[in-house]
Amino acid sequence: MSKRFEGKNAVVTGASRGIGAGIAERLAADGANVTIVARTLDKHSVLPGSLNETLEKLNSYGGTHASIVADMGDPESRENVIAEAKQQLGGPIDILVNNAAAAIYQPLAEYPLRRSRLMMEINFHAPLDLSQQALPDMIEGGEGWIVNLSSATANHEPGPPYREGDLVEVMGIYGASKAALNRMTNAFAVEMYDKGIRINTIEPRAAVLSPGADIKVGEILAPEQIESMEAMVEASVFLCDCDKDYTGKVCSSLDLIEEQALTVMTLGGDEPYPGGIRPIGSPLLDK
Repeated sequence: MSKRFEGKNAVVTGASRGIGAGIAERLAADGANVTIVARTLDKHSVLPGSLNETLEKLNSYGGTHASIVADMGDPESRENVIAEAKQQLGGPIDILVNNAAAAIYQPLAEYPLRRSRLMMEINFHAPLDLSQQALPDMIEGGEGWIVNLSSATANHEPGPPYREGDLVEVMGIYGASKAALNRMTNAFAVEMYDKGIRINTIEPRAAVLSPGADIKVGEILAPEQIESMEAMVEASVFLCDCDKDYTGKVCSSLDLIEEQALTVMTLGGDEPYPGGIRPIGSPLLDK
């Protein structure tokens, strides 16, 4: 039986763990050949997950899969990512998922310039760079899909008065980098519309407790502020084969699931995820 992404080649950055690993697994489960990109090949000093662990999962679904060790904060390290992925997968890249991100939270009054430059390099310049690398083949083929992972922190804080506490006061640079990503995505979509290339951003409506996010914010979030990894992946994968006219959008995961009446599936894509939009074990499942 034909699978949804059979014959498609995909690149997913930041895929050693978390949302990137989940998207890569779902694409592979649905038939895509996938190259995953991250800095961690075997073992991170703090966080669980690695390229080799994700690659082992992808290979369990069949198809051709590979990994590239690259630092999205280093232009030289990422300059040949798409060319190398084409060679690994045996053809042009149809789907690019720019998931890799840096999140360094700190008040603006004391924010070091070095850190703000790093955030923009990884969260804005790297997606721009990889998109530019992938676009010539997409243009030649007459279609392509680019999905950029964004964040609701790109939105302006309403007020005054303003909220106090949580992370509101320390996410300014992170949110600014994601706002830039959203604007770049829309401009790219306008430019590429008549070439059949769909370019969108997707952001969690609630938090997805990937290993890194769990460490940063897991203890301060209420159950209603958390969505399942599977929900975020479901919404992201929709954008990996959306129609030509679905482009240039800043999408929210749970809103997109509702809008498109999507069924949240497991990462293996073979059955509905029992928790739906909430993680299994969430107290909201019983309400």
